[in-house]
Amino acid sequence: MKVAIYGQTFQEQDKAFVLELLEELQGIKASVFIEEDFCKKIDGCLSRYPHGKFSQASGLDGSFDMFVSFGGDGTMLRAVTYIRDLGIPIVGVNTGRLGFLSTFKKEDVRKVVTEFVAGQYSIVERSLVEVAVGPDLEEFEDLNFALNEITVSRKDTTSMITVETYLNEEYLTSYWADGLIVSTPTGSTGYSLSCGGPVIAPSAKSLVLTPIAPHNLNARPLVISDDTQIRLKVSGREENHLVSLDSRIASIPNGKEIRIKKSDFSVKMIEYKSESFLKTLRNKLLWGQDKRN
Repeated sequence: MKVAIYGQTFQEQDKAFVLELLEELQGIKASVFIEEDFCKKIDGCLSRYPHGKFSQASGLDGSFDMFVSFGGDGTMLRAVTYIRDLGIPIVGVNTGRLGFLSTFKKEDVRKVVTEFVAGQYSIVERSLVEVAVGPDLEEFEDLNFALNEITVSRKDTTSMITVETYLNEEYLTSYWADGLIVSTPTGSTGYSLSCGGPVIAPSAKSLVLTPIAPHNLNARPLVISDDTQIRLKVSGREENHLVSLDSRIASIPNGKEIRIKKSDFSVKMIEYKSESFLKTLRNKLLWGQDKRN
């Protein structure tokens, strides 16, 4: 078994859980590779555990059986930029807060290994979206994809922007708003949800357009087929607006055409039978619980 481990930050209180994972992997004689920056953060507790290293540029390939992300949902989103189209199955150990993507409690970290070895899991394909803003703009270079959402939003102003929106080259509407979110089913429980968007099952072949604080009050979230080609053009009082791909952000001149579509590749997420999507919804959104007392 070949396992990659990644984290953006390292808190001293999480040290014990990282060691538990390493100990469990050592017990099954797994080959362990740790992201080089994360390796520096936890270097003091690695002496007993042989390991290799990897970076965003090298060290990963399709031979890995698992990629373990230590952190919150933001860390999972960053981890996807390492995996890209390599097809390595990923699982998140939640050391953050809400954790819709990082579903495994850190206290249960050993189960990440034991349940995987026992076959108590399934692989769920998660779709991504990608953006193109023309050959003269290279802000995102080859990291032009997002697992959760692509968002256009206002910059350096309290005034609204206008987001002229086309679907498959047919004009839809012009949103007068703080911005517009184009979300995948995975991202439907993120920024889109907080702006009034619907929860979408991860396997649905859909995208959702969710306006951010729209001034035209009849504007509502719209669910569309994920093979739809989306074209946006932003105008407003300032010269630039923001485009964000999950946690990566760039400033784009107003009037520049933005094209968004479903990516040609997907991300494989490990869904354990003990940590299903529906169970996560019940736990995180408190569904099925009577809180009136």
